[in-house]
Amino acid sequence: MKPSLRFLLSDPAHFVALGFGSGLWPKGPGTAGTLAGWLLFPFIRAPLGDGLFGGLLLACFLFGVLACERTGRALGVADHGAVVWDEIVAIWLVLWLTPATFGWQAIAVALFRFFDIVKPQPIRWVDERTRGGFGVMLDDLLAAGYTLLALAILVRLLA
Repeated sequence: MKPSLRFLLSDPAHFVALGFGSGLWPKGPGTAGTLAGWLLFPFIRAPLGDGLFGGLLLACFLFGVLACERTGRALGVADHGAVVWDEIVAIWLVLWLTPATFGWQAIAVALFRFFDIVKPQPIRWVDERTRGGFGVMLDDLLAAGYTLLALAILVRLLA
């Protein structure tokens, strides 16, 4: 099933799981979701201290497990390409821990997309064996971890 605007608006879980509509982008919905997350990040992050933002990320992850599960079931595909909440939450985590300049954030977004698409081990193993909403969310969390490791190395080498 190809999700539509009607599907997006039919359930709050679908609205969130489809990244507020960014997952409906016809080419590269995962990239569209990541970019939507990047655009939303300053508005979500600015008013919150680190503790509150960390709590928000945890809540978004947990809600994402439920929303992605429900939406995947409704679409008939557990990890449908239009489900991009996992990319949004993961890029928020990455950007939270990335130097706050446009250049570093652009590098972070590019690295995250690379790791999310290529899925080096153990991301690929987790992606193939972990089902449901938890699996959808977990592989992007691992891609965020790889991104943060690569960024830490780059910052150390270039700073």
